[in-house]
Amino acid sequence: MQYWLFKSEPGCFSWQDLAAAPGQTTSWDGVRNYQARNFMKAMQVGDLGFFYHSGQTPAIVGVVEVVRAAYPDHTALDPENPHFDPRATPQKPIWEMVDVRLRQALPRPLSRRELSGHAGLAHMELMRKGSRLSVQPVDEAAFHYILALSNAPG
Repeated sequence: MQYWLFKSEPGCFSWQDLAAAPGQTTSWDGVRNYQARNFMKAMQVGDLGFFYHSGQTPAIVGVVEVVRAAYPDHTALDPENPHFDPRATPQKPIWEMVDVRLRQALPRPLSRRELSGHAGLAHMELMRKGSRLSVQPVDEAAFHYILALSNAPG
């Protein structure tokens, strides 16, 4: 099993939106960064990831499960979609997406500021200054550390 972090701006797609989605499942579409796309291509059904709200109050708010491995992102082919990419074709879609399902809300959301105060998490991509990857790997130790931290009193 591998672990991941999925970033989303709450005004675009929030944890609450996922909770309200049919089957609490959605496609993670619109990723337009090659490195993030490659991470999604490496995902397998059953992998777990953190749902991270970016924006004004960035925080990990929950855990999702990958329920469908990478497949072509149809939003790249739709000229009416904000994620349209004119270079993409049905034969060469360029971009991929996965489906994720809500697994659990964290008992206590963890802000980026709080996470940055833990030396054991300093190696995470999320903690890198200027990192903007919307999909990124999380090592197993960090994943379990964060879960334990979310259960600890604030």
